[in-house]
Amino acid sequence: MKLVADTNVLVSALLTPAGLCGQILDLLTEGTIQGCVDSRILAEYEEVLLDPRFPFTTKQVNTTLEVFRAGATPVAALPLDVSLPHEDDRPFLEVAAAAHVALVTGNTRHYPARARAGVTVLTPREFLDLLRRQS
Repeated sequence: MKLVADTNVLVSALLTPAGLCGQILDLLTEGTIQGCVDSRILAEYEEVLLDPRFPFTTKQVNTTLEVFRAGATPVAALPLDVSLPHEDDRPFLEVAAAAHVALVTGNTRHYPARARAGVTVLTPREFLDLLRRQS
């Protein structure tokens, strides 16, 4: 199964490795599931994870980024004509739409139903529940 992981999923995974987002990162690392990205998403992952406000080690950040650089599916996304509360969330929605995969986020309100362009937006719990049902 493939997905687009919002940056907040990675932040939560590194802050709480035993939590739901940590489980998703583990599944990505193992190759059980695969992420979909474009250059904008990779740049945001790197920028946010390297933010000094977070207590992440260089090794944690590099390992996490390598999971996506080496194992994710690169996607050429097309612009969507939608309005989002936070325009910096646009790449995640555009990649999910182009790849026909779910967008997993801890901030579903950033992707209102009227602006999802047919993309399924799931919380980490909803994604893991779906994955278990399909296994």
